[in-house]
Amino acid sequence: MIRRIHIDGDEAAFNELYELQEARLLKFAIGFVADRESAEEIVQDVFVKIWLSRKNSHAIRNLQVYLYVLTKNACLNHLRSISSKKIRELQLTESYYFDLPVDPSQLLISKELQTRVLKAVNGLPPRCKLVFKMIKEDGLSCNEVAAILDLSYKTVFAQLTIALKKLDDVLGSK
Repeated sequence: MIRRIHIDGDEAAFNELYELQEARLLKFAIGFVADRESAEEIVQDVFVKIWLSRKNSHAIRNLQVYLYVLTKNACLNHLRSISSKKIRELQLTESYYFDLPVDPSQLLISKELQTRVLKAVNGLPPRCKLVFKMIKEDGLSCNEVAAILDLSYKTVFAQLTIALKKLDDVLGSK
Protein backbone atom coordinates (compact mmCIF):
# COMPACT_ATOMS: atom_id res chain seq x y z
CA MET A 1 0.00 0.00 0.00
CA ILE A 2 2.76 2.48 0.92
CA ARG A 3 4.45 1.67 -2.38
CA ARG A 4 1.31 2.59 -4.30
CA ILE A 5 1.12 5.83 -2.37
CA HIS A 6 4.86 6.50 -2.81
CA ILE A 7 5.33 5.51 -6.44
CA ASP A 8 1.96 6.37 -7.99
CA GLY A 9 0.63 9.00 -5.60
CA ASP A 10 -2.43 6.72 -5.46
CA GLU A 11 -5.17 8.56 -3.57
CA ALA A 12 -7.30 5.41 -3.35
CA ALA A 13 -4.45 3.60 -1.58
CA PHE A 14 -4.05 6.58 0.74
CA ASN A 15 -7.78 6.59 1.52
CA GLU A 16 -7.60 2.85 2.18
CA LEU A 17 -4.69 3.40 4.57
CA TYR A 18 -6.67 6.13 6.31
CA GLU A 19 -9.74 3.90 6.70
CA LEU A 20 -7.64 1.04 8.09
CA GLN A 21 -5.59 3.04 10.58
CA GLU A 22 -7.55 6.15 11.59
CA ALA A 23 -9.66 4.57 14.37
CA ARG A 24 -6.67 2.87 16.01
CA LEU A 25 -4.52 5.97 15.85
CA LEU A 26 -7.37 8.09 17.20
CA LYS A 27 -7.81 5.76 20.17
CA PHE A 28 -4.05 5.82 20.74
CA ALA A 29 -3.93 9.64 20.58
CA ILE A 30 -6.88 10.03 22.96
CA GLY A 31 -4.93 7.90 25.44
CA PHE A 32 -2.14 10.48 25.32
CA VAL A 33 -3.93 13.81 25.21
CA ALA A 34 -7.24 12.85 26.91
CA ASP A 35 -9.15 15.15 24.56
CA ARG A 36 -11.00 13.78 21.53
CA GLU A 37 -10.95 17.01 19.55
CA SER A 38 -7.19 17.45 19.95
CA ALA A 39 -6.63 13.76 19.20
CA GLU A 40 -8.67 14.01 15.99
CA GLU A 41 -6.65 17.02 14.90
CA ILE A 42 -3.39 15.22 15.68
CA VAL A 43 -4.39 12.15 13.66
CA GLN A 44 -5.48 14.34 10.75
CA ASP A 45 -2.09 16.09 10.87
CA VAL A 46 -0.32 12.71 10.84
CA PHE A 47 -2.13 11.68 7.66
CA VAL A 48 -1.47 15.06 6.06
CA LYS A 49 2.21 14.58 6.85
CA ILE A 50 2.13 11.10 5.30
CA TRP A 51 0.54 12.43 2.13
CA LEU A 52 2.85 15.45 1.84
CA SER A 53 5.96 13.35 2.36
CA ARG A 54 4.80 10.45 0.18
CA LYS A 55 7.73 10.90 -2.22
CA ASN A 56 10.12 10.16 0.67
CA SER A 57 8.14 7.23 2.03
CA HIS A 58 10.40 4.61 0.43
CA ALA A 59 12.46 4.53 3.64
CA ILE A 60 9.50 3.36 5.77
CA ARG A 61 10.08 -0.27 6.76
CA ASN A 62 7.06 -0.86 9.00
CA LEU A 63 4.16 1.45 8.16
CA GLN A 64 2.10 0.71 11.26
CA VAL A 65 5.02 1.40 13.62
CA TYR A 66 5.82 4.54 11.66
CA LEU A 67 2.23 5.81 12.01
CA TYR A 68 2.19 5.13 15.75
CA VAL A 69 5.55 6.87 16.25
CA LEU A 70 4.35 9.91 14.26
CA THR A 71 1.16 10.00 16.33
CA LYS A 72 3.02 9.62 19.63
CA ASN A 73 5.46 12.40 18.74
CA ALA A 74 2.64 14.69 17.64
CA CYS A 75 0.81 14.00 20.93
CA LEU A 76 3.93 14.75 22.96
CA ASN A 77 4.48 17.99 21.03
CA HIS A 78 0.86 18.94 21.68
CA LEU A 79 1.21 18.25 25.40
CA ARG A 80 4.46 20.23 25.54
CA SER A 81 2.85 23.21 23.86
CA ILE A 82 -0.08 23.12 26.30
CA SER A 83 2.28 22.80 29.24
CA SER A 84 4.46 25.66 27.99
CA LYS A 85 1.43 27.87 27.49
CA LYS A 86 0.15 27.16 31.01
CA ILE A 87 3.58 27.84 32.51
CA ARG A 88 3.86 31.15 30.60
CA GLU A 89 0.38 32.19 31.76
CA LEU A 90 1.25 31.30 35.35
CA GLN A 91 4.53 33.22 35.18
CA LEU A 92 2.79 36.20 33.61
CA THR A 93 0.12 36.15 36.30
CA GLU A 94 2.68 35.79 39.10
CA SER A 95 4.84 38.61 37.78
CA TYR A 96 1.77 40.80 37.28
CA TYR A 97 0.46 40.32 40.82
CA PHE A 98 3.81 40.19 42.62
CA ASP A 99 4.01 43.92 43.32
CA LEU A 100 0.32 44.53 43.85
CA PRO A 101 -0.97 45.51 47.26
CA VAL A 102 -3.24 43.07 49.05
CA ASP A 103 -6.10 45.56 49.10
CA PRO A 104 -9.14 43.74 47.60
CA SER A 105 -10.34 46.83 45.74
CA GLN A 106 -6.94 47.13 44.05
CA LEU A 107 -7.06 43.44 43.11
CA LEU A 108 -10.49 43.95 41.55
CA ILE A 109 -9.27 46.97 39.56
CA SER A 110 -6.20 45.00 38.44
CA LYS A 111 -8.40 42.08 37.35
CA GLU A 112 -10.64 44.46 35.40
CA LEU A 113 -7.60 46.00 33.72
CA GLN A 114 -6.25 42.57 32.86
CA THR A 115 -9.62 41.65 31.32
CA ARG A 116 -9.66 44.87 29.28
CA VAL A 117 -6.10 44.29 28.04
CA LEU A 118 -6.92 40.72 27.04
CA LYS A 119 -10.09 41.84 25.26
CA ALA A 120 -8.18 44.60 23.46
CA VAL A 121 -5.43 42.21 22.33
CA ASN A 122 -7.99 39.67 21.10
CA GLY A 123 -9.71 42.45 19.16
CA LEU A 124 -6.61 43.24 17.11
CA PRO A 125 -6.44 42.25 13.44
CA PRO A 126 -4.80 38.82 13.03
CA ARG A 127 -1.37 39.99 11.85
CA CYS A 128 -1.17 42.76 14.47
CA LYS A 129 -2.19 40.30 17.16
CA LEU A 130 0.42 37.75 16.05
CA VAL A 131 3.22 40.32 15.91
CA PHE A 132 2.18 41.85 19.25
CA LYS A 133 2.07 38.47 21.01
CA MET A 134 5.39 37.32 19.53
CA ILE A 135 7.13 40.50 20.66
CA LYS A 136 5.38 41.27 23.95
CA GLU A 137 4.52 37.78 25.23
CA ASP A 138 7.22 35.62 23.67
CA GLY A 139 9.95 38.23 24.08
CA LEU A 140 11.15 38.12 20.48
CA SER A 141 12.74 41.12 18.80
CA CYS A 142 11.28 42.79 15.71
CA ASN A 143 14.14 41.32 13.66
CA GLU A 144 13.41 37.81 14.95
CA VAL A 145 9.69 38.16 14.23
CA ALA A 146 10.49 39.49 10.75
CA ALA A 147 12.68 36.45 10.05
CA ILE A 148 10.11 33.97 11.42
CA LEU A 149 7.17 35.46 9.53
CA ASP A 150 9.23 36.26 6.42
CA LEU A 151 8.34 39.95 6.63
CA SER A 152 10.48 43.07 6.51
CA TYR A 153 11.56 44.74 9.75
CA LYS A 154 9.54 47.83 8.77
CA THR A 155 6.37 45.75 8.31
CA VAL A 156 6.79 44.13 11.73
CA PHE A 157 7.52 47.49 13.35
CA ALA A 158 4.48 49.04 11.62
CA GLN A 159 2.23 46.17 12.79
CA LEU A 160 3.52 46.56 16.36
CA THR A 161 2.91 50.30 16.21
CA ILE A 162 -0.65 49.75 14.96
CA ALA A 163 -1.28 47.20 17.74
CA LEU A 164 0.07 49.53 20.45
CA LYS A 165 -1.96 52.45 19.11
CA LYS A 166 -5.16 50.40 19.09
CA LEU A 167 -4.48 49.12 22.61
CA ASP A 168 -3.79 52.65 23.79
CA ASP A 169 -7.06 53.83 22.21
CA VAL A 170 -9.07 51.01 23.83
CA LEU A 171 -7.44 51.23 27.25
CA GLY A 172 -7.22 55.01 27.35
CA SER A 173 -10.89 55.47 26.49
CA LYS A 174 -12.22 54.05 29.74
